[in-house]
Amino acid sequence: MRMEIRGVEKLSFRERQVVALKETGKTSEQIAKQLGLSASTVATLYNRARTKGYEVVIIVPGEALGLFGTEVEEEA
Repeated sequence: MRMEIRGVEKLSFRERQVVALKETGKTSEQIAKQLGLSASTVATLYNRARTKGYEVVIIVPGEALGLFGTEVEEEA
């Protein structure tokens, strides 16, 4: 799996950190602890980043989802 943040150039360094961690499912509290910030600062950074219009694209190979490989075996 690979995550790509489109529009990352619009975000500050801290906003990039928060967005990357948030998009992988971490809570504001977990992010705050990891980055040494308060949960309210994390929320502010995340909300500010969202207003700047970034887009997260997650690229997952079909094989990892079990979508490829079985069809080839069935056809053979």
